[in-house]
Amino acid sequence: MPSSGSTLTEERTEEAVPVRPPAPARSLLRGWGDWASIAWFLVPALILFLVFVLAPIVVAVWTGFFKWGGIGPMDDFVGFGNYTKLFGDQVFLGDLGRGLYLILMSVLVQLPFALFTAVLLNQRLRGRAVYRMLFFAPYILSEVVTAVLFTMIFLPGAGMADHIAGLFGLEGLQGKWLADPSTVVPTLFVVMIWKYFGFHMMLFLAGLQSIPSEILEAASIDGAGAWQRFRHITLPLLGPTIRISVFLSIIGSIQLFDLVWVMTAGGPNHSSETMAIAMFQFGFKRYQVGYASAISVVLFMISLVFSLFYQRYVLRRDLSGAVTSGGDR
Repeated sequence: MPSSGSTLTEERTEEAVPVRPPAPARSLLRGWGDWASIAWFLVPALILFLVFVLAPIVVAVWTGFFKWGGIGPMDDFVGFGNYTKLFGDQVFLGDLGRGLYLILMSVLVQLPFALFTAVLLNQRLRGRAVYRMLFFAPYILSEVVTAVLFTMIFLPGAGMADHIAGLFGLEGLQGKWLADPSTVVPTLFVVMIWKYFGFHMMLFLAGLQSIPSEILEAASIDGAGAWQRFRHITLPLLGPTIRISVFLSIIGSIQLFDLVWVMTAGGPNHSSETMAIAMFQFGFKRYQVGYASAISVVLFMISLVFSLFYQRYVLRRDLSGAVTSGGDR
């Protein structure tokens, strides 16, 4: 009797499944009320974003189309003339190349040095908390204080750097640190390492301490050496931290200003000038606000394009993993 049995089952199933009543209009109104509340709380943040982020960008783009000194009406429209002049300026092209040099040096020298120090201080060393504090302390100092301190250290004739160079037989460097076009950028990069490597070291330390020790112990039991554990376990698991550190290092190098401004003001003869310093000099020293706005737009576009590209192709897996883990919780 399969046919009659199936009929009874269908009847019981239809009786067991309750009929869902249509959604009342009141719940829809409640949903619109929630959206209205969210929009109301977002209003202050949107106003701040429009006033302090979006409006300056729009003003800079608009001002970049004029030959304007900052005072009086903007009536000399030059279109893309400032940009044409900008990319034909050998000094500005030198600023771009110098920025690329600082980026490469930061990624290839500063970050490996910070990673090596972090791995060393992640071991069981006596007084490692003191070492961590000492290495991180320069990052706490402001850029201006750091610049003044190292200006005194590299002072020609009386600075500590000249005395140390004399002790090691490097008399050829004495007096040239910040005064010679061939040595000023490497000298500034040494100061950058001293100032910022502690920050990246702390990032790497946080990443190292998130790696489960059981994995490293199991690899040791299987016979893996220190280099094999670092190469095949520590480095891959530290990947998200390294990618974030590279991103922050590149953005910081592109926008470098105050440290260089206080120490050299871009000199001698533009040899240490960055894009941010060129923008400041044209805007507030030479009163060529339209040209300085064009520089600021180029600087902004470089940072924006790099950020979008990096987040789309490099940080995509890390960001999607963070969202997934957040949803699981």
